Amino acid sequence: KITTTNICGSDLHMYEGRTSFESGRTLGHENLGLVVEVGSAVRKVQVGEYVVLPFNIACGFCKQCEQGLTNYCLTMQPEPALAGAAYGFADMGPYQGGQAELLRVPYGDFNALRLGEDAAERQTDYVMLADIFPTGYHATEMAHVKPGDQTIVFGAGPVGLMATYSALLRGADRVWTADHQPDRLRKAEELGAIPINTAEQNPAEVVKEAT
Repeated sequence: KITTTNICGSDLHMYEGRTSFESGRTLGHENLGLVVEVGSAVRKVQVGEYVVLPFNIACGFCKQCEQGLTNYCLTMQPEPALAGAAYGFADMGPYQGGQAELLRVPYGDFNALRLGEDAAERQTDYVMLADIFPTGYHATEMAHVKPGDQTIVFGAGPVGLMATYSALLRGADRVWTADHQPDRLRKAEELGAIPINTAEQNPAEVVKEAT
């Protein structure tokens, strides 16, 4: 039973007709909900638990999944030329999305992240684990952000804000966030970043002068 779901920027691309997303399918790949029924093969997830669902649908046992590359799962994608599957997403399998009352979760023990006792009260925090927070965090992993680093994030949209937050979590000494939208820069500053308004300042010059 879906209790919280985010609207992703990619949902808007599909809604506006800029992809091959089929008419009649349900959008929504950032989902959190309450388990109301489990299949006969499910051993860990229990009815009554809150779970958050990672963006990718994966089997957990194919070659790609065993290497941690669940976004390239070979089992869940019915098209032989493609790999990877997701809820309610163009070209990523026939699966319905979670912007609905109920959602079927394949391989529930692998695809449902069980949450703690505070899940009901912190749904708006935990639902970020479905897609947007991991996206920003992965950016800081790819950039090898480590304690003591001086880091700049370009863009203070949802992904940029999560990258900003992730850089701080990973111990960056200072994090600048550059954007031209004042409201987004205020959010970045609330997270602990140093804002740079690109309409008024050159980010490269600001960082060079500070470091």
